[in-house]
Amino acid sequence: MSGAPILSASGLTKSFFGVTVLKGVGLDLHPGTVHGLVGENGAGKSTLMKIIAGVYTRDAGELRFAGEEVEFTHPLQAMRAGVATVFQEFNLLPERSVAENVFLGREPRARGLVDNRAMARQTAALLDELGIDFIDPGSRVGSLSVAEQQIVEITKALSFDARVISMDEPTAALADNEVELLYGIIGRLKARGVAILYVSHRLKEIFDLCDTITVLKDGALVSSGPAAKLGTDELVRRMVGRSISTYFPKALPGTVVGAPVAAVRGGGNSYVTGIDLDLRSGEVVGIAGLQGSGRTELAEAFFGAAPFTRGTYEIDGKRMTLRSPRAAVRAGIALITEDRKAQGLALGQSVRDNALLVIRSVFPRRTRAARQSVPGVLSSLEISSRGLDQEVQYLSGGNQQKVVLAKWLATRPRVVILDEPTRGIDVGAKVAVYTLMRELARDGVAILMISSELPEVIGMSDRILVMRDGRLEAELEAGSSEEAVLAAATGTLTDTRGEAVL
Repeated sequence: MSGAPILSASGLTKSFFGVTVLKGVGLDLHPGTVHGLVGENGAGKSTLMKIIAGVYTRDAGELRFAGEEVEFTHPLQAMRAGVATVFQEFNLLPERSVAENVFLGREPRARGLVDNRAMARQTAALLDELGIDFIDPGSRVGSLSVAEQQIVEITKALSFDARVISMDEPTAALADNEVELLYGIIGRLKARGVAILYVSHRLKEIFDLCDTITVLKDGALVSSGPAAKLGTDELVRRMVGRSISTYFPKALPGTVVGAPVAAVRGGGNSYVTGIDLDLRSGEVVGIAGLQGSGRTELAEAFFGAAPFTRGTYEIDGKRMTLRSPRAAVRAGIALITEDRKAQGLALGQSVRDNALLVIRSVFPRRTRAARQSVPGVLSSLEISSRGLDQEVQYLSGGNQQKVVLAKWLATRPRVVILDEPTRGIDVGAKVAVYTLMRELARDGVAILMISSELPEVIGMSDRILVMRDGRLEAELEAGSSEEAVLAAATGTLTDTRGEAVL
């Protein structure tokens, strides 16, 4: 890559409590380019980002910015120098306006007073540079969507005239249309000559956006080079040490697709309508569709959170009325929700207590037996923690997701509904979730998986259902092409078939 890097790191090393988590890592960020940083959880990505951001100080190595060696000891120091970071957890004041957040602590003044008009005008100009015309500088930040708050963080970085912007899992909580908006903003930042460090578990985004890809594993540098010279298979192999051929495991020996465990005919409520669906033992049914198509609403209807008000619902051939999640759990249905932190976990409680949450609430008489079996369930999921008493808030995203799974496995469910089961977790943890799904299917569990990741839907589903406008638009064969799924999702269904593409 021609030209000198705007930011260069070499030999960066960092230890915590005697454990080395970053081992002599380096990378170069060039103006007007996107540099992807990938690796499993625990690979050292966050530590490297936080050293660059001034959150951590390095134990060894060198960091150079604009040709000069720098030592950032505070994020504000890095920001003022022109190195900004947009973390997953935004650093915004929800009760203040967009403009007040952008210029917090640096408000323009006139005659000793804050010049609100000038602040709003400057904020509007910055938003205009990003091509954003739908955010009012005077809007209260707490009223904005996640995507809009992310734009405020990026605007704040621009207000510091940032020449380097690091983004940590920027699409983890975004809808599909919001991801496209972020792509456009990144394009504008590149055109301004900003260097972007992009951290994501979504390999499609890495290949869509990045000019260079750096791979970390176990705190060490595996490789760094042009994205164009890497294929998905090779990138996965470098990250996790296995080929992509094992990324989506096939049905395990002994798996038999049996009779319907759950069946809905003519199901409907305020969000979905005309739902005819069988969930068979031993089968993984994938649900695809655009944001707002009704996928999550279908899961909630099956689970009794937003019950079907029309049609019939049968469990094992017996007609039932499930008016609440508690009734669904008693009927043998489990729901792994999309937002594990807000809906799936008690973050301040221990691994053990989280694994017992549903049992204690719905089947209190089973608590003693479940307490004895939970360690085995957690062990089978290979959860990495300091012990069963560790609070789940300190676990990685992948391990948190495994605790959610353990919570439901303890109920011995007949039907497992997974809504975005691998969102925000690394490649290795994804493979563990996929393997568990295949094991559950082998044991006769019926699985309904909802995912925005088309490769995931295609790679894991025995049958693919596509939703559109609250209805099941189409049923496609396993291994159907992304084009076929998208055609059904957008209402332009064709008979296109092909190999699944990552």
